[in-house]
Amino acid sequence: MNVNVSPLGLEAKRDAIVERTLRWWDLNRRDLPWRAKPGEAADPYRVWLSEVLLQQTTAQAAAPYFQRFVQTWPTVEDLAGASTEAVIGAFAGLGYYSRARNLHACAKEVASRGGLFPDEEADLRALPGVGDYTAAAIAAIAFGRRAAPVDGNIRRVVARLMALDLPVAEAQARIRAAATELAPGRRAGDFAQALMDIGAMLCRPKNPACAACPLGGDCAARRSGAPEAFPRPSAGRPKPTRAGTAFFARRADGAFLARRRPPHGLLASTVELPGSAWTSAGPGEDWRLDAPVPAGWRRLPGGVEQAFTHFVLTLTVFAARFDGPAPAGFFWLTSELVGHAGLSSVMRKAVAHAAKAAPRRSPS
Repeated sequence: MNVNVSPLGLEAKRDAIVERTLRWWDLNRRDLPWRAKPGEAADPYRVWLSEVLLQQTTAQAAAPYFQRFVQTWPTVEDLAGASTEAVIGAFAGLGYYSRARNLHACAKEVASRGGLFPDEEADLRALPGVGDYTAAAIAAIAFGRRAAPVDGNIRRVVARLMALDLPVAEAQARIRAAATELAPGRRAGDFAQALMDIGAMLCRPKNPACAACPLGGDCAARRSGAPEAFPRPSAGRPKPTRAGTAFFARRADGAFLARRRPPHGLLASTVELPGSAWTSAGPGEDWRLDAPVPAGWRRLPGGVEQAFTHFVLTLTVFAARFDGPAPAGFFWLTSELVGHAGLSSVMRKAVAHAAKAAPRRSPS
């Protein structure tokens, strides 16, 4: 590559940058449950599973989910043989439930190939739910391919190396080109994970530890004196709001009525409290028409709020005692199963809000 058109302008220093980065990582790498130990070969199944769970999720939040997944389904064939409801139930609480459906579909596809993941980026991208980043991460980490995955941490590190004064949304192509330029032919997976760890541990969004960073000597953002100014955030837009109702019908033993959402659309196949549609207008005066059963419903004080990708939802929760049979399409769910039944985060909040605001009364 001609150094004059190099995205980073650091091509001549690449080998030194890679060497310092890997030396730092060998001493300071994070101990994460999905990572192979030094000297061990990476397991493509664990790499793929972790990358899916980490989408839109922190390592700290993803770790217990990963451990439950590999304990329940140690191989991709085991996961492929699970029911959709079981996979979504294990995913509940992480949000973005299309990931769970794609995870299951991808497991089935890989299992049909004898349990072997492809090792090239282009072939990986053809799998369900595997985009550019995930394909590059698997190719580099699991198979040692010279690939450049760019997650949020790597994006920040590379943008600061260049002091790239563009909004993040406009800088994606340049950041990817620069990351590709830096990626080494040897230990590509280690180098990618090292950049991830530098972003998480040193090159933080606020208060970056520049003095401890192995890239500090080459970092244009550090030389500027204002490393936190990079990358420049894109202008945000206020999210629209929606509102709806949730009905908490509890019988004497503490179980409550629940139902499963349709298999397609937002929060597909997750378990929920019955309620109204979520609209910008919110529940009207005839909210009782949405109640699942006739009962002495009372509106609970406060409410539940949840931010989704494209809107913010507010739920008004109503509670009642009901000891009849579950209507068609509903089932009784005991409080002990709330953490394992596949409720989404917003529905877990609604159940917790109802249980606190409407404590169970012993039958007279």
